[in-house]
Amino acid sequence: MFDDPNLVAHAGLVPVMRLAERCGLSDLVTQKVKLTGTTNGAGAAADSKVSSIVAGMAAGADSIDDLRVLRHGAMPTLFGGIRAPSTLGIFLRAFTHGHALQLHAVHRRFLAALAARTPLLPGSGEKAFIDVDSTHKRVYGRTKQGAEYGRFKGIRTLHPLLATVCNPHARTVIATVRMRRGKAE
Repeated sequence: MFDDPNLVAHAGLVPVMRLAERCGLSDLVTQKVKLTGTTNGAGAAADSKVSSIVAGMAAGADSIDDLRVLRHGAMPTLFGGIRAPSTLGIFLRAFTHGHALQLHAVHRRFLAALAARTPLLPGSGEKAFIDVDSTHKRVYGRTKQGAEYGRFKGIRTLHPLLATVCNPHARTVIATVRMRRGKAE
């Protein structure tokens, strides 16, 4: 792991997270995401936790443990409010289906703000393609909410439904994702 205290391995996160802030990511999370009823403080500072998760994913993290990439090198100097992977794991495990719907509300509004500030889908006024498709994501825990044995024999999966938008002039944009039961067809 890259860990020189004077260097930044993922300097490209600076413009990405600055754009996220200008599009109001933290404010949207503060307005929409309410983790009430947690006794362990999981719901505190949801805006910083979601921003940390988004930054980690942009840096290539695909698991809770991988989010430690944000705490290496001079990253804490660039970004305030970075949370430890264990803290982010507690936060994510506190989510219920209702909390996931709150994040969907943030996503919809954030995507609209992003489209207003950037040429997200240039030329979409002429022609746009919408693709709604399901996928399977293998999971390894027995307690994963929503995961079931389904289409793939003996393999527990999550089964999200993805909606994407693209056009001949732009890359594909994920418009929304909805979780479904693991064996949905």
